[in-house]
Amino acid sequence: MLCQFTDKQGRNTLKDYIKEPGIYPAGRLDFDSEGLVILTNNGRLQHKIAHPENKMSKTYWVQVEGRPSEADLKPIASGILLKDGLTQPAKCRLITPPYLLTPRDPPIRVRKNIPDSWLELTLSEGRNRQVRRMCAAIGFPALRLIRYRIGSWTLDGLAPGTYHISRH
Repeated sequence: MLCQFTDKQGRNTLKDYIKEPGIYPAGRLDFDSEGLVILTNNGRLQHKIAHPENKMSKTYWVQVEGRPSEADLKPIASGILLKDGLTQPAKCRLITPPYLLTPRDPPIRVRKNIPDSWLELTLSEGRNRQVRRMCAAIGFPALRLIRYRIGSWTLDGLAPGTYHISRH
């Protein structure tokens, strides 16, 4: 789904799932990405989560094409030069397939002769399609991208398409 409440192209959006009035996403995910989105009616919280100056860390699980070595992942730790400048250093490590995986619709492309791997990538900036571009820059294109964590909030206990309301 698209991480906004309207879409001129008729795709699924937050309005198809969220009936709570007056809330908005604090940050977004690409249409092709999955995972945690924080929705709030609190402008200060939205700013704290989404504004780049606050550098709130986010963790992603990324299924990539190929089998990167530890050496392949080192550039991510020091920053990678992308078209819009050098990224901040990020943490990246190989992981086993995440425990929260659910079937993806549509499924990712699978190539019989090319293996895939899972990475856990944690960063504190949020450029457009940054995780995908970082993975491509080191030669391992992202096939599936799931945001697992924003600050101290995680996907734990949330099924796809569901949400939890916390009133403060």
